[in-house]
Amino acid sequence: MRYICFYFQVHQPFRLRTYRFFDIGVNHHYYDEVANRSILQKVAQKCYLPTNRVLLELIREYGKQFKIAFSISGTALDQFKKYAPHVLESFQQLADTGCVEFLCETYAHSLSSLKSKKEFIRQCEKHAAMIYRLFGQKPRVFRNTELIYSDAIGETVAGMGFKAQLTEGARHILGWRSPNYVYCNARNPKLKLLLKNFRLSDDIAFRFSNRSWSEWPLTADKFAAWLNNLPAEEELVNLFMDYETFGEHQWAETGIFDFIRHLPKKIFSSTNYGFITPGEAAELLSPVGPIHVPYPISWADEERDLSAWLGNDLQDDAFESLYQLESLATSCDDPDIQRDWEYLQTSDHFYYMCTKFFSDGDVHKYFNPYGSPYEAFINYMNVISDFTLRVQEASGRKNKDTAHAKPRARKTIKNRSASAEQIKKT
Repeated sequence: MRYICFYFQVHQPFRLRTYRFFDIGVNHHYYDEVANRSILQKVAQKCYLPTNRVLLELIREYGKQFKIAFSISGTALDQFKKYAPHVLESFQQLADTGCVEFLCETYAHSLSSLKSKKEFIRQCEKHAAMIYRLFGQKPRVFRNTELIYSDAIGETVAGMGFKAQLTEGARHILGWRSPNYVYCNARNPKLKLLLKNFRLSDDIAFRFSNRSWSEWPLTADKFAAWLNNLPAEEELVNLFMDYETFGEHQWAETGIFDFIRHLPKKIFSSTNYGFITPGEAAELLSPVGPIHVPYPISWADEERDLSAWLGNDLQDDAFESLYQLESLATSCDDPDIQRDWEYLQTSDHFYYMCTKFFSDGDVHKYFNPYGSPYEAFINYMNVISDFTLRVQEASGRKNKDTAHAKPRARKTIKNRSASAEQIKKT
């Protein structure tokens, strides 16, 4: 028996409203309530609700033969509770079947693993507690934001007690090796690693509706044949993708729901594969060896690195400005400050500042509500300046990094304007 591990990422950021310089110190409401509500409800109708129905039907038809896993960010769960409780109930229905595993991630879908071990652990513990409250499961497997992983991050994850972590099967870390095995962390072999088979995953997530793709149309028969063509000794195929693949990125008219509805039947009838969850894979399968990942990898873009979120001047300034506030923000008891501290860490804010408008440009534009990275940066820095003032006031003290928040923000914006204007023109 070989195995397929289906894992879906569910995430929605709290998008920022247009926040002008003159709002700083005056208006502390940062979020675009209309956009957040309307986008969540649109995605619910196009993706979450119909896909959950299909998966529930499949579980009722095949019982414990069909299994899947979700990682739902804390910000998405907060939006379900706020804007669409029936979506949360539909996920709880799936949880009640016993055929769905829920993974742990950072609560705010943040990049904290790259900056603050303390904040990273705090968010993971908060997310795990929420998963237990909502779905009755204590997560055993971890999935970091954007599948970001390194040896050091994996060591921290192992230290938190997780048995396995999901990450990308990037070519530059695998070399000649196949992603279709279980590996382990190079520093702590107790942490098993499940690597995404990006070719087969992306065939569904990105290429399914592409009529210029030589393999279009993709059918359940064809996909099952590809699985059969894999070397017989390769025991595990990890299909990891955004949940919005179903109905949102790939519209219903493309046939994506028919594809997922028919895939299990075809796999059961014509292959020797069965379905397994990440936790079960970690228990059942032994690692074939360690994977050495000295520098962080992710599942984004051609590079599979961090350049979608960090690396240009705009992103780095914003990221550093945010985490300079960590000690003050986390010392405040004010629940509004705690909420904003988390929501402002969401990786999407830095993704909007990405200047990679070449090979991956279409993907970035699809997810970006701003006209340019410059606009995203200015808006975010205005919010950060106001947040800095609030944190200082609430904590009753200032530190050297935040004492001149508004002047510093003005100076930063001015200094970056020249390069940002150049970016704006490209």
